[in-house]
Amino acid sequence: MAANLVRAMSPFPRHLKELRLHLCQRSAASQGVRDFVENHYVDLKKQNPQFPILIRECSGVEPKVWARYEFGRERNLPLSNMTSDQVAKALQMLAEQK
Repeated sequence: MAANLVRAMSPFPRHLKELRLHLCQRSAASQGVRDFVENHYVDLKKQNPQFPILIRECSGVEPKVWARYEFGRERNLPLSNMTSDQVAKALQMLAEQK
């Protein structure tokens, strides 16, 4: 399911300028984010080669996705205890917002 969502997101809309994923390398709350990165990051980058998708690992951090839009606006969503599919849906939701 996440693979279909990743394909549906490409290319990213022009108003979206950057995505940042914050996650912990070891916490159970970040497991779905780690799974998403391991299984879908490469495909997402191949479909959007010029688009900045940043992965930020920090011990003990709450997993979140940050989206930066035109005019410097930012939004974030918590990703704690989500599955890989739920992470993909969160990214899609942020990509569709203006």
